[in-house]
Amino acid sequence: MGRVNFGVSAFFVFCLLGLTANAKVFNIGARPGSDITQVLLKTFNEACQFPTKSTVLIPKGEYMLGEIEMMGPCKAPIRIALQGTVKADGNVKGKEKWVAFRNIDGFKLNGGGVFDGEGNAAWRVNNCHKTFNCKKLPISIRFDFVTNAKIRGITSLDAKNFHINVIGAKNMTMEDIKIVAPAESPNTDGIHLGRSDGVKIINSVIRTGDDCISVGDGMKNLLVERVTCGPGHGISIGSLGRYKHEENVSGIKIVNCTLRETDNGLRIKTWPSAACSTTASDIHFENILLENVSNPILIDQEYCPWNQCNKQKSSTIKLANISFKKIRGTSGNKDAVKLLCSKGYPCQNVEVGDVNIKYNGKDGPATFQCSNVSPKLVGTQIPKACSSPVTKPK
Repeated sequence: MGRVNFGVSAFFVFCLLGLTANAKVFNIGARPGSDITQVLLKTFNEACQFPTKSTVLIPKGEYMLGEIEMMGPCKAPIRIALQGTVKADGNVKGKEKWVAFRNIDGFKLNGGGVFDGEGNAAWRVNNCHKTFNCKKLPISIRFDFVTNAKIRGITSLDAKNFHINVIGAKNMTMEDIKIVAPAESPNTDGIHLGRSDGVKIINSVIRTGDDCISVGDGMKNLLVERVTCGPGHGISIGSLGRYKHEENVSGIKIVNCTLRETDNGLRIKTWPSAACSTTASDIHFENILLENVSNPILIDQEYCPWNQCNKQKSSTIKLANISFKKIRGTSGNKDAVKLLCSKGYPCQNVEVGDVNIKYNGKDGPATFQCSNVSPKLVGTQIPKACSSPVTKPK
């Protein structure tokens, strides 16, 4: 009887650790406090060449980790079980990334651990939020061409630049992710995605100094559900149109989310005098709770930070099949809804349904503004739709 209980207990422990009995476990075997860059890379490469499922285990404890790139393809599915905390150094001299996972199929990252980007020193010298002519700082975690992946239960803390960047992914799920940085930390986007297909971000909390989630060109079939965002700059599609050879965006669903004290809410932004002509379509926001969110609903096809474009030229990015449904709560300014579409390519098939956004400021009441769009209105509209026409800039 005792032997049976031991077996059940052992199996239970393995489940808690995120390990399975049929996966070979490769423990990095490092002392807490040590630099694990080389041993982690060596252990990963060994596991990557193992012929069946494998797990790389980073046990509880605090470790130093330098720039590292874990590259596939691997011979079988592989898992990183991060139970401890890995810390970057405070050096602001520039690499493009800190931790990168590349060209891996059947990848898992879990374990409840923390990636600590040690961004405090870097934020003081980061001026990329003020000018394009700046030195880029390293992204904390990159997933490049990672497919059939599950990222679960990890924390990204104090990134120097973006927390997580995803490109070229297919069939990836991120769940129970926690992203934390101060509201004043510049360019610390929570999760940035582009040129990927079939990504889900579920049941996560993002508190940072820039966009909680930002969607770049080429993104298809993205689901964001049960995400709490704030502080930060909200959830953003774009900016789009800054570069040549950008790709279309389609199939974006943002549902059942909460935004708190963010500088923007639900935003689509494209450049005037765009460098390309693409389409962003089938973008849907539904059942969103707002708590003191500035610019809660915003389509901005005149996005031009630092006057780096010609606003006299209409954006050539086409927006179509967009909906905002069941958006409710409070605004931090009177601009509750602004739909500023391109004069050259007016927005097509925009639906606004059951919006109830209140503003209690002295300069109120809240307004709902439209330019170059005739939205389809369904249900209740608070504030009254298109009650304050937008004056085009001279």
